[in-house]
Amino acid sequence: MQTAIAPEFAGTPDGVEADAILRKCVHCGFCTATCPTYQLLGDELDGPRGRIYLIKQVLEGHSPTRATQLHLDRCLTCRNCETTCPSGVQYGNLVEIGRRIVDERVPRPSAEQALRWTLKEGLTSPLFSPAMKLGQAVRGLLPGALKAKVPPRQAARARRRVAAPARRRCAGRSRPGCRTGRPTGTSFRMRGT
Repeated sequence: MQTAIAPEFAGTPDGVEADAILRKCVHCGFCTATCPTYQLLGDELDGPRGRIYLIKQVLEGHSPTRATQLHLDRCLTCRNCETTCPSGVQYGNLVEIGRRIVDERVPRPSAEQALRWTLKEGLTSPLFSPAMKLGQAVRGLLPGALKAKVPPRQAARARRRVAAPARRRCAGRSRPGCRTGRPTGTSFRMRGT
């Protein structure tokens, strides 16, 4: 793909790397066949090829919009597209560069910033487990939308998953829990019967 990288990115490490990656892409579209977001949404801009065009436009000096940011955010970064690309485009690296540049230029709404911070800090926090237990304890009091996101508490028996002790076969003498007798195959025959 031909590129005309804007002067503000031309000499930067991100600009040089992105330019090299963009030049490898031949727009064949094989990547769309393995992209889960493209398969689900069916929008070209929500597939690797469309996101490559968006990133290329930003690197060439076009102003990114909130829509550009949304399309880049929808990428799962699973890199399935890289496995099918005959040109070896390193899409994962390119989308990370694109996200960084767009995030510097397009401010996110405050609520989204708070949600992203909470997810990033909360899920990795040692307080997550106690918070989940508290949420499970008050789950019945939560509004429906939030209640659906908090899994119900597991029963004590299910958490332990303790297997019942295996039955021992009698070896021909009396033991606690065994019947007196000698084994014959899978059944016992009592003495004197």
